[in-house]
Amino acid sequence: MNYGEIKKTDIANGPGVRVSLFVSGCLNHCPGCFQAETWDFDYGKPFTSETEDEIIKALRPSFIEGLTVLGGDPFEIANQEAVAHLINRIREELPEKDIWMYTGYLLDYDLLDGGKRHTQWTDQMLSQINVLVDGPFVEAKKDLSLQFCGSSNQRLIDIPASMKAQEVVLFDPEFHIEEHFKM
Repeated sequence: MNYGEIKKTDIANGPGVRVSLFVSGCLNHCPGCFQAETWDFDYGKPFTSETEDEIIKALRPSFIEGLTVLGGDPFEIANQEAVAHLINRIREELPEKDIWMYTGYLLDYDLLDGGKRHTQWTDQMLSQINVLVDGPFVEAKKDLSLQFCGSSNQRLIDIPASMKAQEVVLFDPEFHIEEHFKM
């Protein structure tokens, strides 16, 4: 897997201050995509064990809320093994950090068993993340007022709650932020 960028203090792609990994490779090619250069699987640099170490180090400070993986698309078949390894390591070494992922694919159609992007790594990835922002970016539905989404067709999904309920449960950022800061 290649990656285009690591942002070590990102405030746009999830709550709080985050580390964001922009993986390379996406077959969706959404018109108006803000990261079209990451469609190319060869874009950027190779993702190595040193890259993984760099991300772990960047996640360690207490002011960092968690990791966001986007791209490109972390659920492209070619990216899943490396992403699964990274997030498993984060869960082992930094279990207090949350993990968000963005994908142009749909959880209930593409990622679950039988879906076109389901691999031996997909269930492992889903079991380790907190929030999945799913759905392709649709330029005609672009909405700058949305929190953590680019277009109104995209969903913020609470993955642990969805897996427990065996149906899509949407994530409400306002509820979770209020709960996080409740004294």
